[in-house]
Amino acid sequence: MLSLLLLHLLAERESYGYEVVRRLQEAGFADVLEGSVYPALARLEREERIATRLVPSPSGPARKYYRLTPAGWHALRAGSTAWARHTSSVDAVLARPLPTAPEEGS
Repeated sequence: MLSLLLLHLLAERESYGYEVVRRLQEAGFADVLEGSVYPALARLEREERIATRLVPSPSGPARKYYRLTPAGWHALRAGSTAWARHTSSVDAVLARPLPTAPEEGS
């Protein structure tokens, strides 16, 4: 799920690593830390789903900005479709009425 979220955020706009972490946290994923985001970004880059460029920073070393590649756009569309199908199936099961729970001691 993290890869799909990263692809979506980067489809919205090119970002550097810490900014992506902050955007994830602002979206409600407060438990997602840099220690899991940076390896996921590196994997997406190895898979050629994202590309990078260095941009000089006024407050320190250059920042590595990430953006989607054509393969990344394809993965985002396919992943979003699969996720929607998955959540629909889960919702269908969870919407089924439950039988009455047996009483304790029965």
